[in-house]
Amino acid sequence: MALHPFRHLLPIRFFFIFPSKSPFQTLSISLFSSYQAAPSVKKTFSHIFQECSGRKALDPGKQAHARMILTGFKPTVFVTNCLIQMYIKCSNLEFASKVFDGMPQRDTVSWNAMIFGYAERGDIEVAQALFDAMPARDVVSWNSLLSGYLHNGDHRKVTDVFMQMGRMGRVFDRTTFAVVLKCCSSLEDYGGGIQIHGLAVKMGFDCDVVTGSALVDMYAKCKKLDCSVQFFQSMPEKNWVSWSAIIAGCVQNDDLRGGLELFKEMATAGVGVSQSTFASVFRSCAGLSALRLGCQLHGYALKTDFGTDVIVGTATVDMYTKCNNLSDAQKLFNSLPNHTLQSYNAIIVGYARSDKGIEALEMFQLLQKSGLGIDEVSLSGAFRACAAIKGDLEGLQVHGLSIKSLCQSNICVANAILDMYGKCGALVEASHVFEGMVNRDAISWNAIIAAHEQNGNEEQTLSLFVGMLRSGLEPDEFTYGSVLKACAGWQALSCGMEIHSRIIKSRMGLDSFVGSALIDMYSKCGIMEEAEKLNDRLVEHTVVSWNAVISGFSLQKQSEEALKIFAKMLEMGVDPDNFTYASILDTCANLVTVELGKQIHAQIIKKELQSDAYISSTLVDMYSKCGNMQDSRLIFEKATNRDFVTWNAMVCGYAQHGLGEEALNLFEDMQRENVKPNHATFIAVLRACGHMGLVEKGLHYFHSMLDDYGLDPQLEHYSCVVDIMGRSGQVINALELIEGMPFEADAVIWRTLLSICKIHGNVEVAEKAAYSIMQLEPQDSAAYVLLANIYANAGMWNEVTKLRKMMRFNGLKKEPGCSWIEIKSEVHTFLVGDKAHPRSREIYENLDLLTDEMKWIGCMPDIDFTLNDNELRCVASCLI
Repeated sequence: MALHPFRHLLPIRFFFIFPSKSPFQTLSISLFSSYQAAPSVKKTFSHIFQECSGRKALDPGKQAHARMILTGFKPTVFVTNCLIQMYIKCSNLEFASKVFDGMPQRDTVSWNAMIFGYAERGDIEVAQALFDAMPARDVVSWNSLLSGYLHNGDHRKVTDVFMQMGRMGRVFDRTTFAVVLKCCSSLEDYGGGIQIHGLAVKMGFDCDVVTGSALVDMYAKCKKLDCSVQFFQSMPEKNWVSWSAIIAGCVQNDDLRGGLELFKEMATAGVGVSQSTFASVFRSCAGLSALRLGCQLHGYALKTDFGTDVIVGTATVDMYTKCNNLSDAQKLFNSLPNHTLQSYNAIIVGYARSDKGIEALEMFQLLQKSGLGIDEVSLSGAFRACAAIKGDLEGLQVHGLSIKSLCQSNICVANAILDMYGKCGALVEASHVFEGMVNRDAISWNAIIAAHEQNGNEEQTLSLFVGMLRSGLEPDEFTYGSVLKACAGWQALSCGMEIHSRIIKSRMGLDSFVGSALIDMYSKCGIMEEAEKLNDRLVEHTVVSWNAVISGFSLQKQSEEALKIFAKMLEMGVDPDNFTYASILDTCANLVTVELGKQIHAQIIKKELQSDAYISSTLVDMYSKCGNMQDSRLIFEKATNRDFVTWNAMVCGYAQHGLGEEALNLFEDMQRENVKPNHATFIAVLRACGHMGLVEKGLHYFHSMLDDYGLDPQLEHYSCVVDIMGRSGQVINALELIEGMPFEADAVIWRTLLSICKIHGNVEVAEKAAYSIMQLEPQDSAAYVLLANIYANAGMWNEVTKLRKMMRFNGLKKEPGCSWIEIKSEVHTFLVGDKAHPRSREIYENLDLLTDEMKWIGCMPDIDFTLNDNELRCVASCLI
């Protein structure tokens, strides 16, 4: 019996059960060696292999292969090629190789399939060996080899093979151009891309939609978006690939609005949307924080049956996280039918970016349990989460995991470890990681420099900056931001000016970020004139630069200038933020301008910023310093997010107004709320004890600082305890406390002791305190005057005369007292004996009346011996 010439087309029938995870459950197939009647489904072996290949159904394909062997069917080259393709598509290259090796005859398709399979798997050397062994090659053979080298990241070899094709006179096709242009895109080789474009034009491929799409992508990846858009618009034919390429190009080049506009045109043109297109437009929405548009696009994705697509779903999750809608991001993540490593990474990084460290670490744990593995993105997100919660212990565990997973050598992961340790205050560990890095980039140096700056190690910050310069790396704006902060904190003006000159040479002086850091540095160093000049020179005035100038004037106690700058900022249309309002409220507190403070408070309510902990703390402080304790307490009670600063402001307010009992009661409430006090809290508590004369309780709180909270007492705390002891008459004990301090006493604490000596008339201790002040601050006239008063009260007139002569010899004069009051938004300032006020006559007449009334009821002001009858009137006026 003669063989049928088209035996591979004979109908066959057999029944396959596919695994449950297969895209289709069953496939009924007829298998007969001869024609029979009424088969349910008739398919040839070639059709079966092709269908299994398309659906990546390995088991049914192997069953068909087994049936083919058992029936003795002798396949043609075409059928065998289909079988090879099936095994390659099902990622079983070993079976494909066995089939290829057993072929009695092979054609070019057989060789091309194997070259493609090995190249796709990364065995590029085997693919090259097969290519070299081919008896005859076509353009598909060359393209398979080109794609293999591109897939394996060997861009130089792609160029070499392409040049070899040209030298051998091989004809290029659209796939050749697409692969080589993609190579240029990966290298961002604009010059090479232009040459390939010229060759495509010469061969007539510039009008081909595949080559054209690759050209659009190449120009965009080479940062030539204008060329990309121009070529796209000139394309005679466009498909979804072309549209996806130009939209992605706009997004990659930060033209986010342009990408969305092109997406709108694409939808209007009726072109179908792909996964990559949705990924690009969701990225645009994320970059623009366009939540509403992102929600609309999410709805469009659901409508076009992309709702369950994991790639589109991941891009949507990323969009929601970057738009700060973490609840919807989590809901969408939970609704995805399948999770990938990328979808986990999107939600982990989203939580970490929003400082939701605990939630990010929970998702990271779920990722570990999922069996999907981890990569550098997962680890970087986990380290950022640890930094957000200051979890050095958690960070140490993730660090161990990164070592175990061999990802620590990745520079992005190493940089994330550096940043985590720095933000957790673990400088030793951060330095150890930095020193162990084989490769360091600018981000590595920035991370270690910022770590030392954030932890107050200014000297080491500047030393590392010098090390970065010596390494040959050029600092960027983040580097300068950290080192300028270090200069500001250390008040190292000369170093700051040197860095400023380097910034000018690098042409970054007008950058808003660097410029704001410079302004802050000069402000903190007290050079406000230079800070103002820099702010005026900035090309783009941001709220940060204005805040730096305002806070600078406020720190230098130039409150009126701070208000002028604030007014100028509003005139230029810059919208204040919470830091601006906090700085201005602090200025209002310093000037005791409560009416202006109320106006600022109204603006804060209008902008709905009152829930900010920083703002509410400053409002509490402002009202208390202006004497309005009722409103101060009201703000405190209404504060939704009370941190230790808010509690401190309220406790300090009570202490400053002599309301010791209220201050101590509030401190007890603070402890019950488990709010950890800091140094400032204890200063207020000790002052309250001083006002109430609670010596034992004050000493208890003083010792509690170190014993219960691990806070080392500072000079201010010792000064408060000296005041407490002095008020109870324990002058000698107060002196012993000062002499036993672990650090040198300053003029403030000696002045406190001197004031106590005046109350109790202790001349001996007063002399020691006064002479200590004179050594520390020779130009301080207050110490001379106070000691002279003590001598006078003790009747030691000779000593008084000596002090007067000493003051005249040193050219010292008692500074006149100053007071001010705000009436109808106008501040009135007065000095002792001042007659400059336009209503001074009327003021003095009223003062005389008040003085006479005081004398009539028997109240006489306690004035010093140093005042004569003419000065008495001035002192009385100041006291009243």
